[in-house]
Amino acid sequence: MEPGTSRETLKRAGSPNPAGLREETPGEEAKGGDGRTAMRKQVGADCGNDGESNSQIKNGEEYEEELDPRIQEELEHLNQASEEINKLELQLDDARSSYRRILTDSARKLNAQGSQLGACIDKARPYYEARRLAKEAQQETQKAALRYERAVSMHTAAREMVYVAEQGLLADKNTMDPTWQEMLNHATAKVNEAEEERLRSEREHQRVTQLCQDAEARVQTLQKALKKVILKSKPYFELKAQFNHILEEHKAKVVQLEEQVAKVKMRYSVALRNLEQISEQIHAQRGRTRASRGHPAICGGRSSPVGAEAEVRTAAGIRDRCPWVWVT
Repeated sequence: MEPGTSRETLKRAGSPNPAGLREETPGEEAKGGDGRTAMRKQVGADCGNDGESNSQIKNGEEYEEELDPRIQEELEHLNQASEEINKLELQLDDARSSYRRILTDSARKLNAQGSQLGACIDKARPYYEARRLAKEAQQETQKAALRYERAVSMHTAAREMVYVAEQGLLADKNTMDPTWQEMLNHATAKVNEAEEERLRSEREHQRVTQLCQDAEARVQTLQKALKKVILKSKPYFELKAQFNHILEEHKAKVVQLEEQVAKVKMRYSVALRNLEQISEQIHAQRGRTRASRGHPAICGGRSSPVGAEAEVRTAAGIRDRCPWVWVT
C-alpha cells in the first residue's frame, strides 16, 4: 500500500479524519521533516538557554567562591603559620636537646670534680648558699627602692594637683565654680592613695633592707669560720656557677621558643576558624541565590538523551510546555 492510500479511502467513505491525522497539501510532508528538525532545534535552543542559564549561575557561584579574596588571604595566613610552626618546632627540639646535653655534661663534670675535692665541698656549701641568699635579698632591696621612689613621685604629683585646685578655687571664690571643686576632691583622693602607697613601699623597703643586711652578715661570719674549706672547694663552686649560668640561658631560650610556638599555633587556629566561617557564609549565600533565581528547568535532571530518545523527549517536552503544538 502506498503512502496516503488509507487517508483517501477514509475520505471517500465519508469518515472524518481520525484523531492525530490532518490534511496535508503536496509538498508539506517533505516540509514536515524540515519543520520537525527546526522545531527540535528551537526546543534544543530553549533547553540550551535554560541549561546555559543554570550553568552560568552555577559557574558564577563557583567563580565567586574561588575568587573570594578572604579565602586566599586566610589560606596564605594558614600556610605562613604552618611554615613558622615547623621552623620553630625544629628550633625548639634543638634547644631542648642542647639543654639536656649541657645538663648531663655538667652533672658528669661536677661529680668528677667533687670526687677529687672530697668532703670540703659539703663543708663549704653553707657559705655559698648564704651568698646566694644575700644576692637575692640585694635584688629584692633594689626593687623595693624603685617602688618606693615611684610612690614618692606619685605623692608629690598628687599634692601639686591639690595646690592647683586650691589656687583655682581662691581665684574664683565669688563664683564657686564646681569644676575646681571637683578637681580638688579628685586630687585630694589621689593624695590619700599615694600617701598609703608611699608608706607601704617604705615599710617594704625597710623590711627587705634588713633581710639583706642579715644575709650579708651571715656571709661574713661563714667566710671567717670556713676560710680554708672555702678556698679548697672554690674550683667546684666556680664550675657549678658557670654551668648554672649556661643552663639558665638555654632554659630561657626554650621558654621563649615555647611561647612563640604557642602564639603561632593560635594564629593557625584563628585562620582555620575564619575559613570555616567564610565557607558557611558562602554556602548560605549560595542557598539564598538559588532561592531567589530558582526556576523550573526543562532539560534538568539526568544527562541529555540522544537519538530517538531525544526526539521523543523533545516532542513530549513541547507538548507539555506548548499544548497548542501538534506533532505528527
